[in-house]
Amino acid sequence: MDNRIKRVKYKVNRRQGNVGDSPGMIVIPEDALQPHIAIFSYNKDDLITSEGKNIHVILDQFQKCDKRVKWTHWIKINGLGDAGLIEEIGTHLNINPLVLEDIANTHQRPKFDEYDDYAFSTSRIVHFNKESELVNNQFSAIIKDNLIISFEEDYEEYFEAVKARLKAGKGAIRTAGPGYMCYALTDTIIDTYFLLLAQIGDKLDSIEDKVYESADKSIMFNSQQIKRTLIIIRRASWPERDKINDMIRSESPLITPEVKLFLRDAYDHCIQAMDLIENYKEVTSSIIDLYLSMVSNRMNEIMKVLTIISVIFIPLTFIAGIYGMNFARQDDKGHTIPDNMPELYWRHGYVYALVFMFVIAIFQVYVFWKKGWFNKL
Repeated sequence: MDNRIKRVKYKVNRRQGNVGDSPGMIVIPEDALQPHIAIFSYNKDDLITSEGKNIHVILDQFQKCDKRVKWTHWIKINGLGDAGLIEEIGTHLNINPLVLEDIANTHQRPKFDEYDDYAFSTSRIVHFNKESELVNNQFSAIIKDNLIISFEEDYEEYFEAVKARLKAGKGAIRTAGPGYMCYALTDTIIDTYFLLLAQIGDKLDSIEDKVYESADKSIMFNSQQIKRTLIIIRRASWPERDKINDMIRSESPLITPEVKLFLRDAYDHCIQAMDLIENYKEVTSSIIDLYLSMVSNRMNEIMKVLTIISVIFIPLTFIAGIYGMNFARQDDKGHTIPDNMPELYWRHGYVYALVFMFVIAIFQVYVFWKKGWFNKL
C-alpha cells in the first residue's frame, strides 16, 4: 500500500432545488449520471440477471421469472440522472413522493423509515477514489414485499462481494428475503469504513514516523486533512448506528427476526468503526500538538543560542562603544585634558583592549558552560 500522503480533495454534496419548493419535488443535479440498471432475480435454486437503462428491462425481467416459484428481486440502479425513471418506479410501486425526493436529493443522512407496505433506507458510502479524492456518496434502498431497489450516485462497484455471494448461492442471502439483502448491503458499506480507516491508520503511522525523523510543516497540513476526513466519516457512521438500531427495533415484517440477529452484528461493527474514528482523531490531534511543541522547542533553542551570543557581545560592544567616543585629548590651545581617555595614548592600548575583551568573552562562556546553557544546542 502506498503510504505517501497526497493532497485530499473533497467532493461536497450540496442540497438541490430552491427555497420554498413543493415537498416531493424531484430535482436532479446537473452532473448526475444517466442510470444503469442491473437486476438480480433469485431464489434458493436459480439466479437470473439482466442489465439495461430504462424501466422496461425491469418489467421484462419480471416476465422471465416463473410465477409458480417465489422470487426475490434486487434492482440495482447506478446513476440518478433520469427523473422520469424515479417517478415511474414510484408510480408502479406506489411510493410516497417524499421518498422519491430523498432519493434524488443526495444530501440525506443515514436513516430507516417505515411505511405501510414498504421501508426506505439510506446510507453514506465514503471512500477514496483513484485520484485520492474523498467521495461521500448516498446509497438509498426501497424494500417492499419480495423486492429491494437500491440507488447509487455513480458507476463504482461497491457490492462486488454481495454479488459474488448471490451467485454462489451459499448462506441465507438467497432465502432470507429483501430485508436480509438490505442488511448485506448495509454491512458492506460499514466494511468500507474499516478499509478507509485502515488507509488512514497507515497514513498516520507514516506521519508519526516523519515527525521523529524529519519534521516539516507538511505534517500539520496532512494531519489536518486526515482530521477532516475523520470528521466526514464520523458524520456518516454515527447516524448509521442509529439507523441500524431503528431496523433492529422495527416491527415491519420485512425485517424478520433472523435478519435482526445479523443486524446486531452490523451494529457492533458500526460501534467499532466509531471507536476507531475517535481514536484516530485523538492520534491526529496529538501529532499536531507534538509538531507544534517541537516547533516551539526548536524556536526556543534558536532563541537560546541568539541570547547567548547577544549576552557575550553586549559587554564587548559596551567597551568598544566607550573607546569609540571622540573626546579630544587636548583643547584648542594645546593644553592636555587629563580626564579625557588617557588610554588612547598608551603605547599598547589597542592590544590591551582586545585582550581584555577576549578575557571577558572567555569568562562568560565558562560561566554559561558551568550553568549548562550549552547542553543539547
